Amino acid sequence: MSRTRIKICGITRVEDALAAVELGADAIGLVFYPPSPRAVSVAQAREILATLPPFVTSVGLFVNNERAAMESLLAQLPIDLLQFHGDESPQQCRGFGRPYIKALRMRPGQAVGAEMDRFTDAQGFLLDTYQEGVPGGTGQVFDWSLVPKDYPKPLVLAGGLTPENVAQAVSQVRPYAVDVSGGVEAGKGIKDKSKIAAFIRGVRSVQTDGL
Repeated sequence: MSRTRIKICGITRVEDALAAVELGADAIGLVFYPPSPRAVSVAQAREILATLPPFVTSVGLFVNNERAAMESLLAQLPIDLLQFHGDESPQQCRGFGRPYIKALRMRPGQAVGAEMDRFTDAQGFLLDTYQEGVPGGTGQVFDWSLVPKDYPKPLVLAGGLTPENVAQAVSQVRPYAVDVSGGVEAGKGIKDKSKIAAFIRGVRSVQTDGL
């Protein structure tokens, strides 16, 4: 199978961003959602982004943000990709001059394909665990059989991934990418380098073509 991309989300420290990159992460995520224990300020984000080398994607995570506030923040930060994790409509995800992905919270009976089809200009979709009132970061795994097969746009698997279960997840789902936050932490917003390394080894262990 082709190489599964890896995003380490909820980065709050320069040293954690550098560790993720050193170990082979393709992207790092910055959370701009104040209720989250992993939220960062503009100043924190600027410092982290300044350390990233070329070809590592920076992703900004937003939850139902006001457009004016987002435009102000994005004018200050060189974020590459937007990740909308709330109840945003397709119209609310557009017009920021950056590509975006839309997060969907998975639960039985959900018309996942139809929901994806609404976001015609999304670069892809992140599939996370549904928990009422929680936009993401639940640390819980959802039923991977709910993931649509052969959807034409890239799918990013999230929700309760850890170094222990990520190889099984990649083998079963065959996602374009995986996204982890709490599963590689020593504490909320503080990453554990050894866990990041183990997570990436898990992903790589089920790849056979060397790409």
